[in-house]
Amino acid sequence: MNDSLPPHESPAQPPVPPAAAAPAMAAAAPPPATARNEAWRNPWIGVAVIALGLAGWQWVETRIKLADTQQELAKRLADADSLSKETRGVARQSQEEVGKLQAKLGALEAKLAESQSQQAALESLYQDLARNRDEWALSEIEQNVTLAAQQLQLAGNVQGAILALQAADSRLARSDRPQFAALRKTLNRDLERLRAAPYVDVSGMSLRLENLMMAADTLPLAFDERPRPEKEVPAEDETVTTLGFWQRLGLDLWGEVKSLVRIQRFDRPEPALLSPSQSFFLRENLKLRLLNARLALLSRDQWTFRSELKLSQAWMERYFNTNDKSVQTAVGSIKQLAGTEIVIELPLLNDSLNALKTLKLGKERK
Repeated sequence: MNDSLPPHESPAQPPVPPAAAAPAMAAAAPPPATARNEAWRNPWIGVAVIALGLAGWQWVETRIKLADTQQELAKRLADADSLSKETRGVARQSQEEVGKLQAKLGALEAKLAESQSQQAALESLYQDLARNRDEWALSEIEQNVTLAAQQLQLAGNVQGAILALQAADSRLARSDRPQFAALRKTLNRDLERLRAAPYVDVSGMSLRLENLMMAADTLPLAFDERPRPEKEVPAEDETVTTLGFWQRLGLDLWGEVKSLVRIQRFDRPEPALLSPSQSFFLRENLKLRLLNARLALLSRDQWTFRSELKLSQAWMERYFNTNDKSVQTAVGSIKQLAGTEIVIELPLLNDSLNALKTLKLGKERK
């Protein structure tokens, strides 16, 4: 039939009149320029854009700082391993030196014990052989002079030598014999020389070193120092509350920016980071150095005494918090001890000993 349409053909659309198409075109038209300008003038959009920019910048800076921190931590760990090896070597060397010093101290103690035994033997011998008053007085004076010479040679004990010579002089004064006048004059001359000699307070210095060794466990380390806390921000006053929105927003943003950066001044290189085991070995090695200095003091080894104290001072200034008063006191005490001369040239008692021998020979010839 001719009235049906083909399957792929659609019926013709009727033409749209121009008057009906005008409202549709007006509805699809973009908004006017005034509406767009009002949308961009909204302050919250600017704040959001600034906040997003700051957040992105902070994220990038944080990633960069994290990478730098990881590299620095790896470097510090490598340095700490090398320092640990060096510390073990120093500890081993210190133990060997302590063994040598202990051997020397044992030899000195053996000599002192031998001198004491000889002194006891001399006392018994003089008591058996001295028969009259003059011989007994000479024996007692010789014993005191010999004891003073031993105190000077073996222990460097000036005060002990002075006391021994004073006892000999008082014994001569009680005898009041003319033939003892020359001997007493010589004893007084040696006594004045000993009194004018410089005095080394060995016991006091040893006690100070012992106190430093005891304080080594409590001295604060340099890397434990914390930055000083910032001052508390006072509460908002009326002037802040009366500020405008943009002014308060600017103050808040400035406060956030200032909190991102911290500036701290160091007057010396950054302290080394030490693990708890390394801190323990550091304190133990410091105590070993002070112990070596104490042993060198007792053995009158000036070079070892001064070198050990200087090394201890260098360790304290490098690894300990020098801003702490206890560390400052310890460093000052070490400096004072290192500047003390423990080896002094003591006068000999050869004149008194020779005068005693001459007097005894004269009495034997008679």
